[in-house]
Amino acid sequence: MIIVKSREEIELMRESALIVSKTLGMIASEIKEGVTTLYLDKLAEEFIRDHGAEPSFLGLYGFPNSLCMSPNAQVVHGIPNNKPLESGDVISVDCGAYKNGYHGDHAYSFEIGEVAPETKKLLQVTKESLYVGIRELKLGNRVEDVGNAIQRYTEAHGYGVVRELVGHGVGQKMHEDPEMPNYGKKGRGKLFVEGMVVAIEPMINMGTRNIKQLKDGWTILTADGKPSAHFEHDVAIIDGKPEILSTFGYIYKALGIVSNEEDEFRREPLVL
Repeated sequence: MIIVKSREEIELMRESALIVSKTLGMIASEIKEGVTTLYLDKLAEEFIRDHGAEPSFLGLYGFPNSLCMSPNAQVVHGIPNNKPLESGDVISVDCGAYKNGYHGDHAYSFEIGEVAPETKKLLQVTKESLYVGIRELKLGNRVEDVGNAIQRYTEAHGYGVVRELVGHGVGQKMHEDPEMPNYGKKGRGKLFVEGMVVAIEPMINMGTRNIKQLKDGWTILTADGKPSAHFEHDVAIIDGKPEILSTFGYIYKALGIVSNEEDEFRREPLVL
């Protein structure tokens, strides 16, 4: 059952989402060659707590850390460790924060040093597909309209769309209805309603869509060892249209990137 949020609840969710956004912006300033993911995880936990929130992922279903950090062929759910990042790596950083009874949850794939052109393209197309999908989150559409848009966009570039892992509703619980797959057929799935909030998160592989899991019980890898990319936003339906509650703006500010990609999904400009 889809849990509809009031405008007041959505504003509380926006606050949680923006704590995640700020955390990822902080990570953007720290993530570089030679740094370990465990070090970044500790920074993130401190940052989240300093902003009056709790790390959503820490202890969730038994997960041991505050960030899911998944480099290269890892798709999602990578566990932070003491291995230093290297130039040429790409890494998905997925973060959650819980404040005022509501979760925020989103993710960004970072480049470390000099990244291969074909891998940079994978990240670019995956991020573009996120917004392609968000445009379909509107009254009159259904769940698989979003997935179909993401699937068509990414498969047109020859990429593999992960089937076993999906986006989800978000609110007082980290994972709520509906599941939001990144594939599907137009006109199929639950009907979107005013006030729903979901996390849309394309997980796209350079090669095969097939995946495998490490013995740690968490880390998901591409079956062929090729890189994967992952981007995620929290999005609400307000006045029948999609509105992004999270932002990559703090990341872009840290990295010196100028972008207006989120503007069409905001009723009012976001002041960082």
